[in-house]
Amino acid sequence: MPFTHLHTHSTFSPGWGVRTPAELCARARGLGMTHLALTDRNGLYGIPLFLEAAAEHGIRPLIGAEAVTARHRAVLLARDAEGYANLCRLLSELHCREGFELPAGLRRFRGGLVVLSDDAELLGALCRDEREGLYAELSPGHNLHRALACARQLRLPPVATSRATLLEPDDLELHRVLRAIQLNTKLCRLEAEAVARPWDLLLAESELADHFPHCPEALENTAHIAELCQSDWDFSATIFPAFRGLGEAEAFAALERRARAGALRRYGGIDGRVEARLGKELGIIRTKGFAHYFLVVEELAAQSPRTCGRGSAAASLVAYCLGITHVDPIRHNLFFERFLNPGRIDPPDIDIDFPWDERDAVLDFAFARYGSRRAAMVANQIGFKGRAALREVAKVYGMPEGEIKTMTSRISGYWKAEQSARAVEEHPLFEGEALSEDWRSILAVARRLSGHLRHLSLHCGGLVVVPDEIRRYVPVEVAAKGLPVIQWEKDQAESAGLVKIDILGNRSLAVIRDALAAIQANTGREIDYASWDPLADEATKALLRSGRTMGCFYIESPATRQLLQKMWGDPPDPRTLHCDVFEHLVMASSIIRPAANNFIREFVARMRGKPWQALHPRLDAVLAETYGIAVYQEQITQMAMALAGFSAFDGDQLRKIISKKHKGKKLEDYRRMFFAGAAENGIGEEIVAKAWAQILSFGGYSFCKPHSASYALVSCKSAWLRSHYPAEFIAAVISNQGGFYSPLAYLSEARRMGLQVLAPDINASERAYSGREREVRVGLMQLQGLTRKGLDELLRERQRGGPYRDFQEFLRRTRLDPADIRLLIKAGCFDALEGKQKRPRLLWELLSREAPAAQATGSLFEAARPALPSPPGYDDATVLRQELETLGMLVSCHPLVPYRRQLGALRRIEAAQLGNWVGRYVTLVGWWVTGKVVQTHRGEPMEFISFEDTSASFDTTFFPRAYTRFCRKLSRARPYVLKGKVDEEFGVATLNVEWVGFLDEE
Repeated sequence: MPFTHLHTHSTFSPGWGVRTPAELCARARGLGMTHLALTDRNGLYGIPLFLEAAAEHGIRPLIGAEAVTARHRAVLLARDAEGYANLCRLLSELHCREGFELPAGLRRFRGGLVVLSDDAELLGALCRDEREGLYAELSPGHNLHRALACARQLRLPPVATSRATLLEPDDLELHRVLRAIQLNTKLCRLEAEAVARPWDLLLAESELADHFPHCPEALENTAHIAELCQSDWDFSATIFPAFRGLGEAEAFAALERRARAGALRRYGGIDGRVEARLGKELGIIRTKGFAHYFLVVEELAAQSPRTCGRGSAAASLVAYCLGITHVDPIRHNLFFERFLNPGRIDPPDIDIDFPWDERDAVLDFAFARYGSRRAAMVANQIGFKGRAALREVAKVYGMPEGEIKTMTSRISGYWKAEQSARAVEEHPLFEGEALSEDWRSILAVARRLSGHLRHLSLHCGGLVVVPDEIRRYVPVEVAAKGLPVIQWEKDQAESAGLVKIDILGNRSLAVIRDALAAIQANTGREIDYASWDPLADEATKALLRSGRTMGCFYIESPATRQLLQKMWGDPPDPRTLHCDVFEHLVMASSIIRPAANNFIREFVARMRGKPWQALHPRLDAVLAETYGIAVYQEQITQMAMALAGFSAFDGDQLRKIISKKHKGKKLEDYRRMFFAGAAENGIGEEIVAKAWAQILSFGGYSFCKPHSASYALVSCKSAWLRSHYPAEFIAAVISNQGGFYSPLAYLSEARRMGLQVLAPDINASERAYSGREREVRVGLMQLQGLTRKGLDELLRERQRGGPYRDFQEFLRRTRLDPADIRLLIKAGCFDALEGKQKRPRLLWELLSREAPAAQATGSLFEAARPALPSPPGYDDATVLRQELETLGMLVSCHPLVPYRRQLGALRRIEAAQLGNWVGRYVTLVGWWVTGKVVQTHRGEPMEFISFEDTSASFDTTFFPRAYTRFCRKLSRARPYVLKGKVDEEFGVATLNVEWVGFLDEE
């Protein structure tokens, strides 16, 4: 066996490595090597990806890590499964145990490990226990002679490494930048001991041999160690959780009992269709060994009465009967095989949304049930991206903070680290400017940082539960929230056989919960979340058709609201009234994806009566329900099978590659398969190309039908609440700080819905916003800067002693910080008790209470105190200014109202009239609501921005020419004057902006 590199670092060595596992494998193979060890620092962060890359490049992989603490370091290689488990345990201890010492850790977890080190103290300590598998590491430029002397003194075999961190000499600069970022220092201040040496390269055997003419056995021992270590790693076996210690047969019997009981509850009886579907699903679950997993997920889902089980699992009748999901898969024709089928080899997961403020309690339950020994969270591997990468590199280069902020603030939201200095200079925000040489260098380095691991964070909900000990499968760290977190992100965890349960927080579920509670408190009407069916309600259907869905989960963005309006028309097109609202809402939820704009237009035209036929008769059955256009993710698989003869497995692999953005080479392989298979079936290349274009439109993110159906059900429940209890609904939306828009935008929508917005009040306001009948009351949570302690005391005392009668009683009953009280006064919280005109007087009364003499002399001072001044009330402009200062927005009126004079002098139309001016040039005034910068197919930036005036909201388009001209002027908190041409598509009017000004400049 030739020489083997046993000490290498990849981009998964945080703050150290510079090359990907794939690049390391490719270079090793190019040097004629058959084996390679990946030994990233203190972790196995990239091992599943390394195994995949090694297989692709014909390299036999060795699994290891370099364990580094403040006092010691060693390279650890797994000889076998025991060694791998011990490596995971030791790395977990290193991250989780305070005061961890490497020598003690290795004494405990050394079984099955090969240890390489030049740390004399560590080697000496380990020699006393066991010499087998212990080697002295010799590396050029790293005290080579001292390490060789240590080997001879301890009588340990030497082994040669190059501590390979770099592939090319110019990698050193990127490595230095990474080190400076991690050490939070400037490049010029980096110490030599803190960075790799220029010769820490992945060298050829001959190059490394030149450094060991006196010790050739050091190179020979690398081959010996490679032979010792396992290199045929297989992580494909699925690792299921265990439910309450049940055996496999017991677990399946329990699952079957619960599923049948749930079917009786859901359907009132089990007819032939339900029986057949249950039997088929349970048979596959039993064969695949998924019974334990379903039982664990059911138990977690039961922790809240309001959940949204989603993803492909929503196609499962078993999940529906267990209460994990809530969309009837039989009624809505959802196919279980999308979730689990006999040919599927990777473990699917089940995603469950809980109200966002209940999620932590569910996780607490999970860890209380299974313990941190068996359970851990999945990681997000946080890397360097876009503006953050640029900022970090600029800091270590020593650029001034103000200059960094100016540069990064001008980079548009879509800018990525991959873009070059030239791309930045060509952006309209930099028009006419030339970047300095320093900034060119910074941009070049920032581009190379993309993909480098920086640190771990918690995945938004991924939980892994194993039957025995999580630390034998993967190293575990402790997240900032105190929860154990594995070192792999979700895709690596899945490829290593770990079955993930996604426990996710959803603000809209909390909105629904809080609105239902308010309805019950206000009216006495109790609505059961589980049995509540909004799909039969005509008012809800009418609302969905109209697209007036602001505040409704998942269907409130400008693009989605426009899509709904186009699909049905406003008023509805008679040709669309027969369309099932829920089924078409499911389609809308799925087709609204970034790469599908052209298909959306054709989809709407066909829905509204345009004649159509499928691209090919083989696609008739596949695309019949979606008007001949691929809408759902699973249709990728079905199209590949129908047109190109793909197997179900290959079709599903294509779906995964498209949706998860796997490497281009894999996609190209499947493209060739697709075109070749279609050609064999006699299908013309033009038709195949059009079908392939539809498949590519699923790139990035897209949904399967079961997932969209689950989301659509929550959307319908939101729409029902908006239709029938708008005040309670809007109050809950703002209170949960969710949704697509700001509180100001929702209050504007409330006014358009005919609701009255009431200011915060010391007696009438709760912590959150509240709604009743036709009124929405601003909650005290809206006060900017009000301390939590002050808010808690105010509410607690009001609960205890009843409403406050006046300001003086409030002062006597509470002990709030004076700054909190001043905030309450200026926000108008005492206006109902004392009158708006008395705000200045109340501030004087507060000031007198604060006087030290008053504190010291008590009642005697009170008797002698001179009368306080009685200043006049504030003028309207001051009141509005205080409102903006304390609440962060105007709640007593629309933000355009203070500009009455300028509005009166301007010839304009109101937004509500926009549809009457199609094809004509108009002027509108608007307040910024939301915006999104995108790129054209040519890579040119443009922006979609929504505005509102007092009559309605309206959508605008800044095409590249207008965006280039005005992008430097676009800001949020200003009143815009917009001029342009009104465009219309399927009855929906938008403004193509050609000129921008500001009302406050008029």
